[in-house]
Amino acid sequence: MDLRKIKKLIDLLEESNLAEIEIKEGEESVRLARTPKGSFTMAPQPMHHAPVAHAAPMPMHSPTEAATGGHAKPANDLPDGHVVRAPMVGTFYASPAPDKPAFVTVGQTVKAGDTLGIIEAMKMFNPIEADVSGTVLKVMAESGQPIEFDQPLFVIG
Repeated sequence: MDLRKIKKLIDLLEESNLAEIEIKEGEESVRLARTPKGSFTMAPQPMHHAPVAHAAPMPMHSPTEAATGGHAKPANDLPDGHVVRAPMVGTFYASPAPDKPAFVTVGQTVKAGDTLGIIEAMKMFNPIEADVSGTVLKVMAESGQPIEFDQPLFVIG
């Protein structure tokens, strides 16, 4: 199933009052489900330890602040340009195979539709395509590293 179709299904689910959508195309199927905001699907677990009587609440920090002990603010190190973000969680690969060159490098000109990298998710390799034409200004992900949904992967100027 095409990645663009899946993204459109996600948008449709978010815009509607539906709790889940399941689509089948031939042998492929996609099921998207969401829980209402503020609810949990897990049953409460029994407490097996005594609560701390006077614990101070811990402030929430970004990953950058947590890594630096809360002293640094996250730096916006994205150059100006169009940011290509991860459409899913998975493992990012910059090349089609370990012994092959990367799909793109910094300074390379790309056209809309060119493959920039791939994301492996659930044993499926999903191409990440440029949605604009331009020059690759920055590659934000390292090959072989796990990535999160909506994580910046490339900047194209």
